[in-house]
Amino acid sequence: MSNDHPNSVAKTWGNRHDYLPAAGHDLLLPVYDLLTRVLGMPPAYDMLVAQAQLFAGARVLDIGCGTGNLTIRARRAESAVQITGIDPDPRALEKARKKAPDVTFERGYAQELPFVDGSFDRVLSSMMLHHLDPEMRRAALGEAYRVLRPGGSVHIVDVVGRHLSVAHADGELPGLLREAGFDCADLGSRRLRLVGPVAFFRGTRA
Repeated sequence: MSNDHPNSVAKTWGNRHDYLPAAGHDLLLPVYDLLTRVLGMPPAYDMLVAQAQLFAGARVLDIGCGTGNLTIRARRAESAVQITGIDPDPRALEKARKKAPDVTFERGYAQELPFVDGSFDRVLSSMMLHHLDPEMRRAALGEAYRVLRPGGSVHIVDVVGRHLSVAHADGELPGLLREAGFDCADLGSRRLRLVGPVAFFRGTRA
């Protein structure tokens, strides 16, 4: 289930990658985990995990998992979950596997998930969707809906604000969640050091 997938974002980013590396550049990967701490991400990860209300036996998917920071924190919060992290960056995944060899990490794209319908109880996404163009965000949320079981939910933390050229505009993400079929709830925001405001959303599949 770790096969590479043909959909590409090369047209969006115009570089040699078909994805955006962690922190935006390969050279930053060795310091990526330190960077997330400097930016104040750990409390946001913890808030997202608490929001997801994980339970023993739950099947959980972290899309755009990068080096596995959120994936690992979710596993620590509820050790009996079956959690999978997925990301297109093989170097980030290599680092994630070294940090947590007992966690499943697979290569794949949020907009073309390599899982059958109804595979998961929870889908998590942290600081990933704003990197995608609107069409890819729509596809990623549609895929999240598809792989969730009825009653399952997607939990998102992401930046808000018009200062990011490829970020979703304020208010767009709830609309995209509803378009994908989710019942959407805006669960508030938090200001992170250097990053600014981030918002939390939950989308529940009926």
